[in-house]
Amino acid sequence: MADKKDATEKKEKKMKTPGTPHPQANIQKPKRGEGPVKLAGGTGTYEKVAEAPRMKTAYLKEIVPAFREEGKENVHAVPRLTKIVVNMGVSEARENIQELDSAREELAMITGQLPQVRRAKKSISNFKLREGMPIGLRVTLRGDRMWEFFDRLVSVAVPRIRDFRGLEPRGFDGRGNFNLGLKEHHIFPEVNMEKSQKARGMNITFVTSAGNDEDGFALLDKMGMPFKKKNQQD
Repeated sequence: MADKKDATEKKEKKMKTPGTPHPQANIQKPKRGEGPVKLAGGTGTYEKVAEAPRMKTAYLKEIVPAFREEGKENVHAVPRLTKIVVNMGVSEARENIQELDSAREELAMITGQLPQVRRAKKSISNFKLREGMPIGLRVTLRGDRMWEFFDRLVSVAVPRIRDFRGLEPRGFDGRGNFNLGLKEHHIFPEVNMEKSQKARGMNITFVTSAGNDEDGFALLDKMGMPFKKKNQQD
């Protein structure tokens, strides 16, 4: 009985003794857009919360109000960019699979996302192509990565095209989506020119909710896509 009584007293004493608080119990989390916040009762800081991409902010604060002033009173009727699809062909992968690995690494650096390997759907003897053989890469960008890629494309990469005089606006498909073909991926500053031996072409598709080419063009034009002016078009 004495042993049982002693055990009960020790248990009650332990319950009354305040335990050590969790080291992160008093952390005050920062709000979006605020700087580093000090931990209450401790050392160190939170990292600053990442701000929204510049192009996304411009779309919400400038482009949407501009469309509403032009007659799109319902905010849901305002066209928006839904995704960007980047395709790159790697025909050399038929003979040397290392070419595919190199291209995949470079495209990942350009887009910030690991590309998906595209394989041949059927065999074509004239092209020495067998079904299932890797022949290309594809990346589908949404959300913040989409906005950041668009910003870098129009602000940095496209102006580096040799003898650039504006993009041809004939690449719309009738539903407000725009297809852009690039001859070489070296225009992106993320590519290391010393390690990248071959210039690769790519096709970039900008998928919008416009539904027609007129609204699709207006959206991308307001977002800074450098289209040719009417007097420059052939």
